[in-house]
Amino acid sequence: MNILYCGDEGISKGVLISILSLLMRGDKSAEYNIYIMTITFESVKPFKSSTAKFLNELVKKYNPKNSVKLIDATKVFTKNLPQKNMGSYFTPCSMLRLYADKVPELAKLDRILYLDYDIVCRKDIQDFYNTNLNGIEAAGICDIYGKHFYHYHGLKQDYMNSGVMLFNMPECIKTKMFERAVKKCTERWMMLADQAALNKCIKNRKLMPRKFNEQAERPKADTVLHHFSNNFKFWPYFHVQKIKPYEIDKIHNILKITEYDDIFDEYNKLKDNL
Repeated sequence: MNILYCGDEGISKGVLISILSLLMRGDKSAEYNIYIMTITFESVKPFKSSTAKFLNELVKKYNPKNSVKLIDATKVFTKNLPQKNMGSYFTPCSMLRLYADKVPELAKLDRILYLDYDIVCRKDIQDFYNTNLNGIEAAGICDIYGKHFYHYHGLKQDYMNSGVMLFNMPECIKTKMFERAVKKCTERWMMLADQAALNKCIKNRKLMPRKFNEQAERPKADTVLHHFSNNFKFWPYFHVQKIKPYEIDKIHNILKITEYDDIFDEYNKLKDNL
């Protein structure tokens, strides 16, 4: 399975937990080819090569055929900067996946599953990964908030959360989906630029069940991928709750979740290697 993460050195803790969850909760015989896209640009501190090397050694302990490869996408990113969205709340790295077609190692792949660094695997993902993508550019899951406000086919709820997306690379290259998404970010400011651009430019999408990207603060019985995304809270006052997988005390004390403790135990043993 081809897995993609994108970001700077700040995502390393989340990526370690996410990878551990894939290894510990997935099929033990599965082969993971994990790619991490990063850049060196202005104040952005790139994902460390030493961290990628450590992660590569880690995944091979579970299966010698597993691998982690760090990709420096600085050249392809700076060649066509998403100018209108460079000053957003998110780092420029949030838009890196939009350049996947310009990276030879990724462009040659049949499919690749993009995961945000705050995704924890709860069950085996192979059913999702192997879904039929004939004529489909990407498979994803509706955004739990955005689906009520944004629609691309009438009133159908089809606005996807970009934290979990399965890309059919040949189809995306054929339709120039990534190129069009980068162009959107270059010419127009958008809230949640990467997610907005993908939703605007993916013409042929496949909506998958919510269990493959559960964005609520607590997982459900059938949840496969748990996304520790931002959640709106209305009590005792309106605020945005932001809890990430490596904030273990908050996960225990606020969310009352303990089912990932085996993963967190491994993380605590290994985190100093980052």
